[in-house]
Amino acid sequence: MASLKTGPSTRGLHVVYIPAVCVLIAFQAYYSQYLFNADPDLAPGPLTRRQTITFNALLACLWWTYYRACTVNPGRYLFPASPAGGPADAASDPDPDLRPTTTANAALRPARWCKKCAAPKPLRAHHCRHCARCIPKMDHHCPWTGTCVSMQTFPYFLRFLLYTNVALWYLGALLWRRILAIWADRHLPAYLGPSVGSLIGLTTLTLANAGTSLALGILLYTTVKGWVFNSTMIEDWEVERHEAVLARINNDDDDDDDDDDDDAGGARRRGRDRDFWGDDGVALRATLEQIEYPYDLGFFANMAQAMGTRNPLRWFLPVFGGGPAINNDTPGKGSGWEWEENGFNDLPGLWPPPDPEKMRQARRGGWPGAAQAREERYDAYQTAEEVKAAFMKRQEEDLLRRRHVLAQQANQRPGLIAELEELGDDGDGLDGEGYEQVSRPLWTNSDGDRLWDYGVDEDVEEEVISASVDDEDVPLAELIRRRKVLTREEDG
Repeated sequence: MASLKTGPSTRGLHVVYIPAVCVLIAFQAYYSQYLFNADPDLAPGPLTRRQTITFNALLACLWWTYYRACTVNPGRYLFPASPAGGPADAASDPDPDLRPTTTANAALRPARWCKKCAAPKPLRAHHCRHCARCIPKMDHHCPWTGTCVSMQTFPYFLRFLLYTNVALWYLGALLWRRILAIWADRHLPAYLGPSVGSLIGLTTLTLANAGTSLALGILLYTTVKGWVFNSTMIEDWEVERHEAVLARINNDDDDDDDDDDDDAGGARRRGRDRDFWGDDGVALRATLEQIEYPYDLGFFANMAQAMGTRNPLRWFLPVFGGGPAINNDTPGKGSGWEWEENGFNDLPGLWPPPDPEKMRQARRGGWPGAAQAREERYDAYQTAEEVKAAFMKRQEEDLLRRRHVLAQQANQRPGLIAELEELGDDGDGLDGEGYEQVSRPLWTNSDGDRLWDYGVDEDVEEEVISASVDDEDVPLAELIRRRKVLTREEDG
């Protein structure tokens, strides 16, 4: 499966992505000039000096911006080290409160923690499964550049798309003039027109130009849209999920107000909803409806923040344009760590909003099978042999579930869209809420995309989004202490 926004997702082909792009650029850029200048019968004739200089200048900008988009580091979070060589803790670091927030009031919100990096995860950062680290303001992992489109690489990626599309449009105009000339001379004898080889080459170039222009035009549109609204592809996915949650809540309200609905399944579902929400239902629903996307500061401020400067003249310069860089001199503060918000939410750091379905499952004792696993794990009357046997059983079940998830990812199966529709209990292996009994559901947007399709490590992301109280509501000093212990164990 291939996406026009993020490219093909088949594993094992990453080594041919960048060479394939280079071959495609070289074919359209230089074979077209050879064709235009080699066949004198291909009207309106060879390229003029002005056309040659303009086209090759665009190609030079294209090649340079593509090189920069592939080689600029997407960013890495560096945490201060203690005198002993380990991470800083509350006692040794002069500024230990590494809050990934915009203001001090956001300390009321628990810090996000990445278990694979064994470090706090700042806001708007995600763990990339390809780069194997947390990426600041991750948009998606682009296979065509071999790196993540992030806070540091976004300006170079945007310039590459811009110059590539302009070069494609210019080439399209040159091709269109020759196609019109051939059509105007269609009634002349064939020997008076271009050769068969020139016609085949012109047709191949036209098809390649049209397909590439369509794909990169869509990618340029989505990139400019995210640039203007200060959002990433991942955050657009989160916005769509939040809107789907609100739509489902409103549908539940409509079902409660419909007195003519005598369906037994609908009544059973409404009963579950009332039991879940309880007396706090109105407050929770009102809170979810009031959470707005916080990073839209206005189109000019959004564009200046993404490009790292408020000077529009530098935004599109291929050589001296530059871009923002993460500030690791003062971890927890500055560029890449703090993000200005528009103030529409009561408190900063509320995005992404919580998922009521995960809260529902947590209130019921976790996802299907979790309660039984806890009972088996904490049975005080088990013997040592029984504890070992239960552990081996759980290990085998975890391995089977892991293989099942990897198989789904390899085959690009989007999973059940259980948050958008009520399936009911019809004996097909689903519970009353439409969830698989074996594993958690994987929500997909309207395009069928999951976070996995953008390069995000979903295992880590699920840990962050749906972690229990034991893992999520932990003071930041305790999280840093755990990171120090993990690092010392690895060193030992």
